[in-house]
Order: sequence, then structure tokens, then C-alpha cells
Amino acid sequence: MNGMSALTDLSSFSAYPIIQAPMAGGASNPQLAAAVGAAGGLGFLAAGYKTSEAMYEEIRQVRHLSSHPFGVNLFMPQPATADPSAVAVYAEQLAGEAAWYGTPLGDPESGTDDAYDAKVAILLEDPVPMVSFTFGCPDRSVLDAFAKAGTYTVVTVTSPSEALAAQWAGADAVCVQGLEAGGHQGTHRDDPQLDGAGFGLLSLVPQVREAVQIPMIAAGGLMRGGQIAAVLAAGADAAQLGTAFLVCPESGANPLHKRAVTDPVFARTELTRAFSGRPARGLLNRFMREHGPYAPPGYPQVHHLTSGLRKAAAAAGDPQAMALWAGQGHRLARDVSAGRLVELLVAELHAAREALA
Repeated sequence: MNGMSALTDLSSFSAYPIIQAPMAGGASNPQLAAAVGAAGGLGFLAAGYKTSEAMYEEIRQVRHLSSHPFGVNLFMPQPATADPSAVAVYAEQLAGEAAWYGTPLGDPESGTDDAYDAKVAILLEDPVPMVSFTFGCPDRSVLDAFAKAGTYTVVTVTSPSEALAAQWAGADAVCVQGLEAGGHQGTHRDDPQLDGAGFGLLSLVPQVREAVQIPMIAAGGLMRGGQIAAVLAAGADAAQLGTAFLVCPESGANPLHKRAVTDPVFARTELTRAFSGRPARGLLNRFMREHGPYAPPGYPQVHHLTSGLRKAAAAAGDPQAMALWAGQGHRLARDVSAGRLVELLVAELHAAREALA
């Protein structure tokens, strides 16, 4: 640990070791983050896919709604590894979808850094309690600057080697993401040869615990307090849940997405590159089945390409061409308020601990 953030322990951010995952694309809004904070968990905003101004406006709203600590998640800029010809071939393949939904495909080259520098500058100028990073690890200079500003930093990792890199760079904590997690896999380098070759959470947590000394947040498929007890027993300091909070009324997720999470029609999840060009776990639908096998590695180019299609499908009320991100435990989702969900999780966590004792 370094700088001012060394004064803060992970447990000082919330009454309970429960963190609401940052879900880019609208689910993680100020209302959800504030409600989770008020119930004793730690709420998170997702700055991914937003302008720096939109991120700042959401921070302002959370501060207006809540006096509790909260976090902001940033996407790391991606190296230019996409093959433009492969992306062009994929665009041709999606022409039928564009015609069907009556919308043009997006421009794959409409920005690859997600306004990272501008967002970092805002967060250093007007610090928030916690900042986490996905798709890579920032330079030591960036992490040191956040430490100086009094911000606690978390780097998302999917392997012991990524966790070590984060510790060396000066991160205060790591968020260990298992293969079960909904949405994008937070790997630091997108290697198509490793698709689906990641670690399940309960095998990953002890390996990372032995590799690094910094605190650890566990994420991936967690839906019940008993699972939280399990990852804490395995060495994690807190648990991060996304899909569990996605269906809450405060979440900004599309109502079609919320319904699909517990709809028996969507029986399982799969990892796919179909929507964004990077492996992400979602409910298996028609778009994933038809285009997943052919989608090239190319993030965020493929994300920009399919963005309009996904919006048009949502507007048409058709979940079969939406990115329905969800973790493997999605069928366990409960349609209750965020505050009630934290209460239930805490009660289950206590019950599991008593049973173990």
C-alpha cells in the first residue's frame, strides 16, 4: 500500500464486505450506487462507454443522493491489435442484421481509449473514495497520483500473474474475477488462444491469495450470502456482485434485460465476442449463436460496430439481438430492492458462517 490510501483498509468503505459491481452500459447508475451504500454495501459507478462529462455528472448525482463512500470504474485504453480486414468481413456478415433492424452499422474506429486521460484528470482533481480499473493495469505514476489524492485503487485481474503485476504497480487491492462472471472478462491482454481458459473463482482466489499481499475482492457468479462466505473463507476480503444487483428496481438496465435474467427461455450463459470483440459472458441468444463463432478479436471496434444494432433491438423489444450480460448464477437473481438484497445477503452470510462454526 502507498500514500494516503495506506491509512484506509478495504473494510473501512462499507459496513459489510459486499460490493455492487460496476456494470457499464447503464445498469450501474447513481440510484443503485446510493441505495447499496445506504444499506451498508459499497456502490459503484461504471465510467466505461461514457464521456468524461457524463461520468462527472453521475458522480455529482451520487454525492447528492448519498454521503456514503462509492467507487468509479475505468476501462484501460486498448492496444491497436484489431485486424481491420477481419472487422470489415464481420461487418459484411452483419449487413443482414442492419437491414432487419433498419439501422446502419457503427463506425468501428470511433474511438479506442474511452476518454481515459480526461476521466483520470477529473478523478484526480475532484477525488472519489475508490477507483477501479478493467482491461489492464495503469502505470505506477497513475496509481501513485491517486494515492496522493487519497483515492483507494483496485485493479481487476483474472490470474495470479496479473495480480502480481497490479501489486508491483502500486494498486491498493485487486478484484479477482472468475470465469463465471457476467459481462466482459477483465483480462489485461486479450489473447484469443486463451478464450474460455480462465480460472473458476474458487480455484483462483486461493492462488491469488498466495501470490500477493494486498487485499482481494472476489467476483464471478456470486448471488447468495453462502457464496460470499465461501470466497471470504478462501481468502478474499470482500465480494463483488453484478448480476444479483442488475435486476433490482434501482438498476438502470433495460427492462428486457432484467426480465431475461430470470426467464427460463434463457437457460444458460456463454462467453462471446459477438457484441464487442472481447470475451464477455451473456445469456445465450440468437445473435450470439449466429455470430459468436465468426466474431473477430477487436475491442472496442466490434463494440462500436454493433452498438446501433443492440440499441435498435432493444427499441424493437427484441432481446435476441441485445447483449444480455449475466453471470453463471443468473437464475438465482431476486427481484427485490437493492437495500433489501444487501439485507438478505448479510443474513445469508451470517447463517453460513454460523453453520460453518
